[in-house]
Amino acid sequence: MSSPPLLDVRNVNALWAGVLAETLARCGVRHAVISPGSRSAPLTFAFAAHPEIEAIPVLDERSAAFFALGLAKQRQQPVALVCTSGTAGANYFPAVIEAYESGVPLIVLTADRPPEMRACASGQTIDQQKLFGSHVGFQHELALPELNSARFSYLRQTVAHAVEHSLIPVAGPVHLNVPFRDPLPPVADDGATATFAATVDWERFFGHLNLVSPIAIFTPPPAITAEVHGAIVVGPVQPGDESAFVAAVAEIARRLRWPVLTDGLSPLRHHAAQVPNMITTYDVILRNEAAAERLKPEVVLCLGAWPTSKVLRAWIESSGATVWLVSERPDNRDSLHGLTRRVPVSLSLLAPMLPQAMDENGYQRMWARYEQKVRPALAEKLRAEQSFFEPKAAWLLAGHLPPGTLVFIANSMPVRDAEYTWPATDRGLRPFCNRGANGIDGTLSSALGTAHGADQPAVLLTGDLALLHDTNGFLLKSRFRGSLTIILINNRGGGIFEHLPVAQFEPPFEDYFATPQEADFAKLGAAYGVEHTMVRDWPHFVALIATLPAAGIRVLEVRTDRKRDAAARKALFAELAAGLG
Repeated sequence: MSSPPLLDVRNVNALWAGVLAETLARCGVRHAVISPGSRSAPLTFAFAAHPEIEAIPVLDERSAAFFALGLAKQRQQPVALVCTSGTAGANYFPAVIEAYESGVPLIVLTADRPPEMRACASGQTIDQQKLFGSHVGFQHELALPELNSARFSYLRQTVAHAVEHSLIPVAGPVHLNVPFRDPLPPVADDGATATFAATVDWERFFGHLNLVSPIAIFTPPPAITAEVHGAIVVGPVQPGDESAFVAAVAEIARRLRWPVLTDGLSPLRHHAAQVPNMITTYDVILRNEAAAERLKPEVVLCLGAWPTSKVLRAWIESSGATVWLVSERPDNRDSLHGLTRRVPVSLSLLAPMLPQAMDENGYQRMWARYEQKVRPALAEKLRAEQSFFEPKAAWLLAGHLPPGTLVFIANSMPVRDAEYTWPATDRGLRPFCNRGANGIDGTLSSALGTAHGADQPAVLLTGDLALLHDTNGFLLKSRFRGSLTIILINNRGGGIFEHLPVAQFEPPFEDYFATPQEADFAKLGAAYGVEHTMVRDWPHFVALIATLPAAGIRVLEVRTDRKRDAAARKALFAELAAGLG
């Protein structure tokens, strides 16, 4: 943007909001998700008019926030969220928490009434300062708009600082509370704003701003020898540069020659040829007590977040191994509280600092033998299953989706079934999930945000409760640009609870934990104008996912038996683990 910005000078609010939007654009923000409201009118007008920012209107603030979250995940760029005053911003809270926990950059802009209209029963007014508490990396209440050059410089620098904080030193949400006095629409004043604006060299004013990008913070890594019994654990991660991430992990694996235990949400599972010594069936292997004891590590090198598998986490926790947690985040990411030291270095810088192993050791070969036994046995069992069995749906997606498909996976059972069943392939699937806070809220809206404007069709794998929890996401249909196929596993309730101890307590288990629902998803889809197909059998399912539509939203419903599948899942893993001897 080398030309001077086109700023609205009809009144001070319009100019203030225009400078805010221009600053965001100069710093790299390209999307603003806006919910309707009066107090936020100056911001809405500014974003809607800005040529470099796509302004996307979304009615429901909760859905809007998760849509922005998905969009920011896909683009790895900050996305602005705009809402009016009052409880509107409170509806952002679940998505803000998820963004904070999973490191997703959001610029949250909550319009507010001026100070004299607060704490006096003024309508649509709450205390919005520090609204999101410790769940944002930076928060600030902007000054009221004023025709003063120093105030506009303050505005520019504060907004630029907020964008920087959304990415550096670690990505996450930031919050700016933005008060306005009337008039809120861009009605012309007596010409004072235009006169003031004419005195400012706007190109010089904005000229120093640059695109903000993350920077690497590094220190020399700890000494890790290649000869010890060491395991590399790669948790769920959605890297900004996928190819660089895969290459860095591959180099680390080649140097150490350790087994690479790879989470189902890691892109590594879909670039198998590049990464040596990959292990994907650890959840089954470690259910065998003798195998788990033989495979006990001396050192664990954890790259990013801890894995989804509870079995794997428990094994690491009980092993007493020294843990090196590689993360550029400055906050505490070690939920296991083990013998852990943080390595604040990027993977690309870490790789060349590691020792070069001369030969593969017996520890790595032992892991490989177990993998070579479990993976084909699991595939054989799933291939032979003719009835609708939830893990088979996830398994078929890995093998039959078009290469490169974006796959958003809901929390609870879908993410675990992907973890259990997805093999290592070279199909280049791109997994996404809200694993920061691990909630089911906002699943549909997040998936739509991930798919919006993407260069290929996307898929959402979800259970019925996660989809019902966010049906307002379908209101995005008219503004959605892309293709999203929703694989709906309808087992009439919360399948994850069938695997927890609370399932043994009936009552109140079924009513208060499983919470079965009776929604007719065909009628629900019709209400929103969304195509619905009831899957007849597995060949029908494969045919439907092998070719994805170029545009639009559709639901493919797979009806399963929650209790039968829970029992079958447990029996399958127990049988495979026992088969290891």
